[in-house]
Amino acid sequence: MERPIEVELPHKLGRDEAHRRIADNVHKLRDHLPGGAAAHVQSNWSGETLNLDITAMGQTVAARLDVEETKVRVRVALPGMLSFFAGPIEAALKAKGGDLLLEDKSKKS
Repeated sequence: MERPIEVELPHKLGRDEAHRRIADNVHKLRDHLPGGAAAHVQSNWSGETLNLDITAMGQTVAARLDVEETKVRVRVALPGMLSFFAGPIEAALKAKGGDLLLEDKSKKS
């Protein structure tokens, strides 16, 4: 049975800057998935919503990020086999999701 996870990542960037940073950093997700280079992340923007299909170790996870003025709403639909990991995945999203997705690469050389 599918298990949804919903996390809000607060920010003070404004919608446009948060969108830009997520777009610049979405490629980093693969580095944080089991299977590393074998993992696949497909992303598609629709307005201020980023839809992701993440495939790793034979499992596909659908995720949606809604970029708002003061937060990013993350929704992840875990398939049955991964539902046992919902707690650790949710904790990791809350702890590091904002750092990973909203890091500002434009200020680094």
